[in-house]
Amino acid sequence: MEATVRWTLVTAIAPVAWGTNYFVTHEYLPTGHPLYGAAIRALPAGVLLLALCRRMPHGAWWWKSLILGTLNMGSFFALVYLAAQLLPTSIASTIMAASPLVLMLLALAVIAERPRGLPLLGGGIGIVGVCLMLFTGTVGLNALGVLASVTAMVTSSLGHVLAKRWSAEVDVLASTSWQLVAGGLVVLPLAVVREGEPPSLDAGAVLGFAYVTVVATAVAFVAWFTGLRHLPAAAVGLVGLLNPVTGVLLGTVVAGEALTPRQTCGLLLVLLGIVLGQPAAATAAARIRSRVTGADSRRDGPADRTGRPGRRETDRAARRGR
Repeated sequence: MEATVRWTLVTAIAPVAWGTNYFVTHEYLPTGHPLYGAAIRALPAGVLLLALCRRMPHGAWWWKSLILGTLNMGSFFALVYLAAQLLPTSIASTIMAASPLVLMLLALAVIAERPRGLPLLGGGIGIVGVCLMLFTGTVGLNALGVLASVTAMVTSSLGHVLAKRWSAEVDVLASTSWQLVAGGLVVLPLAVVREGEPPSLDAGAVLGFAYVTVVATAVAFVAWFTGLRHLPAAAVGLVGLLNPVTGVLLGTVVAGEALTPRQTCGLLLVLLGIVLGQPAAATAAARIRSRVTGADSRRDGPADRTGRPGRRETDRAARRGR
């Protein structure tokens, strides 16, 4: 169990870093360049990790890196960037909160990993919690923004499941670097054709991209794929709900405001959903069931430890005496 908790904490680095990414992107990065934003985020991070691992793709990993890089990084970064421009953060985060359940369904279809009752319950509770934290129901919806957010959720969930299926035989650092480089190379020519010249960057934007590249991309994705290697996909997906939690907490700190009772209730529900989806919760539930079953069997046995007839034996004697 200690190892499971350790890998859960490692995995949590990713959604916490991604939660801070919303603030950095909104405050410091240029708007109107989603494709360049994706390329600038992915390519330097991939090159940095490639310099650390010093391993090139081999065999089938050339096309696997292209597929995973497009799903997990290239298209995902661009779609999230677009959704952030067209939708309020509350709506986009609420849509993305469904990703753990989508991840569970895709894991069942692709790698035959059957979701258990507690993770499914945790996913439902987590969605309710995110809605309580973020959704007010007073804003309009942009159809293109909703489509971009839903597509980002589905493509990244599929990419995460495929990464779990394919990455067992290679180093996490290497496979992450290949995906980031491939994703950046896919998006870069599209950015040149669609957006023309790259955006001009001031000092704040340079520092913002440095943070996004190193912390919210390189470190975060290594932590995320490490979690996928050691934990069930359902557990990893639910840990991802720390993303909107981090965003809400960071927003309240920056604004100097306190959480409302509704937000606090939602936050607690999200944390409960995350805990229910972890292997440690399933282990604890199994132990409780085992103890209850053992107590019932001892109570209903032919005789208890004092030699007196058990409940079953007493019932039989009563029926014979009637």
